[in-house]
Amino acid sequence: MIRYLLIIALTATLTNFAFGAGPAANMPGAAGTAADKQPTIPSISDLMTVVEKATEERAQNKQKDWSTPVKLVIIFTGLAILPSLLVMMTSFTRIVIVLGFVRRALTTQTIPPNIAIIGLALFLTVYTMTPTLTEINNVAIKPYLADKINFQTASDKAGDCIKVFMLRQARKADVALFIQMAKIEQPKSPTDLGLHVVIPAFVISEFRTAFEMGCLLFIPFLLIDMVIAGVLLSAGMMMLPPVMVSMPLKLILFILVDGWGLLAKSLSLSFR
Repeated sequence: MIRYLLIIALTATLTNFAFGAGPAANMPGAAGTAADKQPTIPSISDLMTVVEKATEERAQNKQKDWSTPVKLVIIFTGLAILPSLLVMMTSFTRIVIVLGFVRRALTTQTIPPNIAIIGLALFLTVYTMTPTLTEINNVAIKPYLADKINFQTASDKAGDCIKVFMLRQARKADVALFIQMAKIEQPKSPTDLGLHVVIPAFVISEFRTAFEMGCLLFIPFLLIDMVIAGVLLSAGMMMLPPVMVSMPLKLILFILVDGWGLLAKSLSLSFR
């Protein structure tokens, strides 16, 4: 039952992110103790406490509990929406596309396997999203648990934190395109935009950036393929596939330059 309540609370929060009424109050500044400045993302126990607190508030307000069919609808809706939100509202999209490009450039077919690529992308996503998650924890979850704000305000502030992250990565041209397509007035501040404008602008910006990085990573390996193909052709070994010779050389080169470390560093530093 607690698991169901956690999924319900997460679904309600994500719904507020996507269809929230508007920006919340200004976020607190950087002032605070050294302990407050440490990156602390919300833990599972914090999320469980949020669920319990929201349930208690609902009981105190003498509101009727949701029926079992409604709970099932909310649970399955949350399970369907969560993967899309993870992919489209975080750094996961750029990371997994670039890792896919690297695997294609190495011509290793299914090595590393898909599960390893997605797993690495997930952990790099958590690493790059830690500042945003820490801010959500500081401005939304902790004040809510301390009874300083209500659940709706906490959801709005958490949504604003995600919005700020996406606006930092989105190109101005993409944001302007969706503002024009939505036929809305130019906002005084980018944070005044709704998530229905910010999310698609962020996604296509991530696609563009990921493809740019992937093409740049492809060029050195393409040069190796061209050199190997030219050597084999000049030696009269036309029946030997160049990939069989170039793949070990590309793997050796990738290992010698510490390719995975450089790739993880470049992906992490590519997020503003």
